[in-house]
Amino acid sequence: MATPAPDTEPARGSSQAPDGRVVTVPNLLSAVRLAGVPLFLWLLLGPHADGYAVAVLMVAGFTDWLDGKAARWLNQYSRLGELLDPAADRLYILATLAAFLIRGIVPWWVVAALIGRDLVLAICVAVLRRRDYGPFPVTYLGKAATFNLLYAFPLLLLAQGASGLAEVCRPIGYAFTAWGGALYLWSGFVYLIQFGRAMRRPVPTPTGGLDRLTG
Repeated sequence: MATPAPDTEPARGSSQAPDGRVVTVPNLLSAVRLAGVPLFLWLLLGPHADGYAVAVLMVAGFTDWLDGKAARWLNQYSRLGELLDPAADRLYILATLAAFLIRGIVPWWVVAALIGRDLVLAICVAVLRRRDYGPFPVTYLGKAATFNLLYAFPLLLLAQGASGLAEVCRPIGYAFTAWGGALYLWSGFVYLIQFGRAMRRPVPTPTGGLDRLTG
C-alpha cells in the first residue's frame, strides 16, 4: 500500500521504512484489486454487464481504503505494497477511461487530458530515475483525486439509460467526474513543480534505491 508522506519533493528515502516483505495483508488486498481489472474490462466491453462492473469497482474502492488501514494497523509497510497500490489505482482509471471512450460514455478530450497527465508524469519519473531520485511522494491531493474518480465511474455507469436511478446518478456522476478530473490535473501540476525543483538541484550521489510512486 502506498503511504501518503509529508514530503513535497521527490526523495531518496522513505519515512515509513518499508521492508522487503511480499506476503502481507495490504499486498494481498492490492493483488485482489489488480485481479479485478481484466474482469471489469470484460464486463464493460463484452456482455455490457454494467451492474456487475459497478460491483467490481465498489470492491476495488473498498480494498483501496482497507489496504491503507491494514498497513497502519498491522505496521505492514512494504516496498512491493508501495508499487502495487498506485499501480492498481492507475490501471483501474486507465481501463475505465478506455472502456468509457469505446462506449461513448465520456468525450475523448476528458480521456486525453487524464491520460496525458499520466504520460507526462511518467516521463518526469523516468528523468528523475536517471538522476537517482526516487519518484514523487504520494500526496493527499493525488489520493483525493483518485478517490473522486473511482466514485465517479460507477455513478456514470449507473447513469446510463432512462431509469429513475439513472436520472439521479447522472448529475452526481458528472459532478464527481468534474471535481476528480480537476484535482487529478491539479495534482499533476503540483508534481511538475516538484520535478522542476528537483531538476534545479545538483545530481545526487547514487544511493541504490527508489522508493515511492506517484499518488
